[in-house]
Amino acid sequence: MNGGDSIPASDYLPSAAILYPLGVRILIAPDKFAGTMSAGEAADAVAAGWLRARPGDTIATLPLADGGPGFVEVLARAKPAAQLRTVDVVDPLGRPVKADYLLDGDTAYIESAAACGLHLLAPEERDPVRTTSYGVGLLIGHAVESGARRVVIGLGGSSTNDAGAGMLTALGCVFRDIAGEPVPYGGGGLTSVHTVEGQPRTRGVIFTAATDVDSPLLGPHGASHVFGPQKGADPRTVEHLERAVGHFARTLEDALGLHGAADNPGAGAAGGLGFALFLLGGHRESGARLTCEAVGLDAEIAEADLVISGEGSFDAQSLRGKLAAEVASGAAAHGRPCIVMAGRSELASHPDLAGVYSVTELVGSAEAAMAAPVEGLSALAEKVAKEWHE
Repeated sequence: MNGGDSIPASDYLPSAAILYPLGVRILIAPDKFAGTMSAGEAADAVAAGWLRARPGDTIATLPLADGGPGFVEVLARAKPAAQLRTVDVVDPLGRPVKADYLLDGDTAYIESAAACGLHLLAPEERDPVRTTSYGVGLLIGHAVESGARRVVIGLGGSSTNDAGAGMLTALGCVFRDIAGEPVPYGGGGLTSVHTVEGQPRTRGVIFTAATDVDSPLLGPHGASHVFGPQKGADPRTVEHLERAVGHFARTLEDALGLHGAADNPGAGAAGGLGFALFLLGGHRESGARLTCEAVGLDAEIAEADLVISGEGSFDAQSLRGKLAAEVASGAAAHGRPCIVMAGRSELASHPDLAGVYSVTELVGSAEAAMAAPVEGLSALAEKVAKEWHE
């Protein structure tokens, strides 16, 4: 193998492993390519390109998710007996929107981005001072009233920075300012929260926060500083949100007599939704691992000769329990080679990977990669397939 940011297969694998005969089994298990392709679209693009070069191979596609957009879709494919419910909620700006959740027995799977996702807003609408997680609370309420005893909430891709205040409001809490007026929705108004009334109506369900973000709520690695800018916050707004969220967290913890949730890993996920779920007694699980177990990734890897994963950006965050790293780890455990195809890559290697490939490297620029993502990824897969079997 040559060029780009790949690792020569001969440096990683026994030489015989490079010389695959026709008819080997390829498992394609990518995450979404944020902003361009769903996990299913990415898997199909890789499969099409690979088969152009290797028509005799057997392809199995297994789209995955780590808790962000696509979480419910992926689980619905893996759980055909579960019920996919579509309900009317509101988007991050309070506008009507329909959102799905999955009811599997007495367990509900919810994707927070379905109600407060960044993809629901036009670029000029991004404003974490105003955006609310209220719609997520409506989804939870519907699941609870439908009989769910456990609610698993995928956290990722949010447009909010309200520490779950909107979600808690939809579940029965009322946040008032010093004059006794309800505090406006959004992260910006949290600095005026003076009293907390009511209790979340959750019927004693068990909450799981499915996320691979381990950020605390506050500080330089917290929700406002790390994720605020991508949601539309300039530096001044980030500092305002940090103060507002900090004040809200202290006030809420004092009111509920629960302290320490803001420091938990994952409290900063989805603009602080993790924090609110921890206050509701929830615990955190790896979204990538939860999804991989649900879809039977381990068994699929065991049947494969080569595993391919992928995501929009393969970078330092990818090594911290993200989906591609989870897939690579599973492949290594079975002694199967694994490669990653990404939209862009900042990493040239990973201990569990036999190669890292980038669409940007192939087409020459990030702009070109974003302009034709499906075509670029398919072309990359075709090129890699030819090189991998030379």
